[in-house]
Amino acid sequence: MARQLRLKLRRPPSYERDDFAAGPSNAAARAALGAWPGWHGGILVLVGPEGVGKTHLARLWTENVGALELPAVGGDLTEAGPVLIEDVDRGFDEEFLFHRINMAARPGGGLLLTARTLPSAWPVNLADLRSRLNALPVAEIEAPDDEVLEAVLRRLFVRCNITPHDDVIPYLVKRIERSAPAAWALVQRLDAVSGETHRPVSRVLARQILEDETENLDLFE
Repeated sequence: MARQLRLKLRRPPSYERDDFAAGPSNAAARAALGAWPGWHGGILVLVGPEGVGKTHLARLWTENVGALELPAVGGDLTEAGPVLIEDVDRGFDEEFLFHRINMAARPGGGLLLTARTLPSAWPVNLADLRSRLNALPVAEIEAPDDEVLEAVLRRLFVRCNITPHDDVIPYLVKRIERSAPAAWALVQRLDAVSGETHRPVSRVLARQILEDETENLDLFE
């Protein structure tokens, strides 16, 4: 019963400004977004691996400028103001994106795109769109540095209503894969084992879980 209650009390992701994990790995991207409305052609592409904060930064930008979020497929071409389109590399309507890029430079327009890969890698059939994508300004978010990864871990523990021992997060920062999905998977694992065994989330427990994962990986080598 205690385990079920803790799961129900998990907090949803927050996109508030104070909850963004700022650090050197995303400083250039934050500066690029802050340069609005001075983007070249009214466009910026925010690129980075999964879980580095692209959506969080994009939501803050839409709030700041009053932008509208549109889907990459079936989006509206009648909206004249600034627009956000997320996860463009996962599929898009070429005609729609082509026209949206052209609209971005108009007075009062603007376009922020997010993706995991550079625009030059997106598959395109329209030659005119290909040339435009290759010329788009890009801001990249790197894999989390120590400062960002520590902040991410703290937020994930809060999300699961876990209070780890003081030495757990510094210990994990030096040892886990440098990505938010990896951090989230580990926090969920700690949550599960802690709940099942009624043990605190300590450095000892963290070490045991990391060692177990390493041993399991070794089985497949």
